[in-house]
Amino acid sequence: MKKSILHLDLDTFFVSVERLLNSELLKKPVLVGGTGSRGVVAACSYETRKYGVRSGMAMKIAKQLCPQAIIIRGNAGTYMKYSNLITDIIRDSVPLFEKTSVDEFYVDLTGMDRFFGNYKFASELRKRIIKESGLPISFGLSQNKIVSKVATGEAKPNNQLKIDYGFEKAFLAPLPIRKIPMIGKASAQTLIHLGIDRVKLIQEMPVEMLTSVMGKNGQIIWNRANGIDNTPVVPYCERKSISNERTFNLDTIDVQKLRDTLTAMADTLCYQLRLGNKMTGCVSVKIRYSDFQTYNKQIRIPYTSADHILVPTVMELFNKLYERRILVRLIGVKFSHLVGGHYQINLFDDNEKTLNLYKSLDHIRNRFGAGSVMKASMLDVRTVISGRNPFDGEPPILLAHRNQ
Repeated sequence: MKKSILHLDLDTFFVSVERLLNSELLKKPVLVGGTGSRGVVAACSYETRKYGVRSGMAMKIAKQLCPQAIIIRGNAGTYMKYSNLITDIIRDSVPLFEKTSVDEFYVDLTGMDRFFGNYKFASELRKRIIKESGLPISFGLSQNKIVSKVATGEAKPNNQLKIDYGFEKAFLAPLPIRKIPMIGKASAQTLIHLGIDRVKLIQEMPVEMLTSVMGKNGQIIWNRANGIDNTPVVPYCERKSISNERTFNLDTIDVQKLRDTLTAMADTLCYQLRLGNKMTGCVSVKIRYSDFQTYNKQIRIPYTSADHILVPTVMELFNKLYERRILVRLIGVKFSHLVGGHYQINLFDDNEKTLNLYKSLDHIRNRFGAGSVMKASMLDVRTVISGRNPFDGEPPILLAHRNQ
């Protein structure tokens, strides 16, 4: 049976979400990412790309290339909300799919054409996603993942493309070599020095010659250039961990700042756990010093999603881990061993007042955004952790608890 693999990719996902929330950003150059001296571009609109801007570029350089661009820090919680919406639509529509990132999916449609034309089905799925989410999305359809992914790239923006069986090589041949997944900047430079700038030239090479130049990756690159790929679609399963990290603009030794930042991270992750009806059974803390030495410490705990358990656990790990007393470049928190379920009441330690507090705070966050309510001690760091300015729109509600 011939395989039929669909690749779906949301166009400039973070930018598209911001434009959905603010129509004034439409058709304007937009950058989403970190705004500090070490910030990078997480997403850029098509309007900025003609200036040489691309994702992963240092924000400082991107601003120099396109000074008129509108820069938005972004909100990870909002992006995950829309990503989960798309995931639910796909899950509801197909028997087998793989989610490779927040905005990219593979669907195995093999055999479905007996009941419904695969291209027609993919087109209607795309229309449904656009209608229910309001976000642009493109797709490529072919007999394997690699060709479908390249086809999606050629279909963008907000379009679709089908590569019929047997036409894979012809489709790939005229494309630049960088279009082939796995050919990065360094690999492309090596091939260009040999006069190879188009996929067609790779197709015409003996595989042994390419292997001698590129090593063990040469075989994979040759296969992909010839449209050969047998990688299966891996069934999607729920994520097993969530994490949050912060790289400081300037390395710091301010211990109180480190503790406040970790508290803000843990608080945000606890909210995400409850939002996703999840609990964690393992907590870990990460520290990277200015000399790039990185240390981690973790602990297994009874499954929970409660702030009053997880935040002290994070602080306990930090106190054990932070020993070098030198400048810190990065800190992070990770909750792993996730399982589904609600927080279970501890009959000896918990009370109805604490549980009702969580419920009320989450209700406010669900309605007004993750950064709308916070502990007073987290006010200075919350902008970075939540991905939004707490003073944009309605001011945040401050919780001035004792010792917090």
